[in-house]
Amino acid sequence: MSKVLVPLADGFEDIEAVSIIDVLRRGGVEVVTAALGPARSVLSAHGIRMEAEALLTDVLDGEYDAIILPGGGEGTQNLMACEPLHARLRRQKEEGRLVCAICAAPTVLEAAGVLEKEDVTCYPTCAPQMARPVQHVPVVADGNVVTGQGPGSATLFALVVLSHLEGERRAHGVANGMLTEFQ
Repeated sequence: MSKVLVPLADGFEDIEAVSIIDVLRRGGVEVVTAALGPARSVLSAHGIRMEAEALLTDVLDGEYDAIILPGGGEGTQNLMACEPLHARLRRQKEEGRLVCAICAAPTVLEAAGVLEKEDVTCYPTCAPQMARPVQHVPVVADGNVVTGQGPGSATLFALVVLSHLEGERRAHGVANGMLTEFQ
């Protein structure tokens, strides 16, 4: 069974975080949600309070098949300010494991020095913050980097990550059960 880390910072984009967690758990992936702050309670961009399973400081040194960053303006800024997360993302990439981000969060991958020559996508207004051309498509998977464009592509993004972790057959099975398309 694959294991992933989903850091949650105050201001995270609701649908992105929940879609990632839900789709991956439906696919049999162990998902560890971790709050950036001093408490496990995290407030989403749209006022939904979620309880993370752990504090990031307590689980950052664990081994994960993927680290997945949900976006959201304030959430991304909080992720951007977390240098221990940046260091962990760099280690994840060096180990050849998945690093994934959606919406504004690919800018965190850029700032952390994780991206090399990979093709990426992100929320359109964040493209100027990227030091590379950005594809204007819902999801881009290039090597061990998976990026998504925004809330509307959250389910597809999560399914692509699932296919990388557990195979296309599992991703198609989850998509079929959710009555959503996945190619």
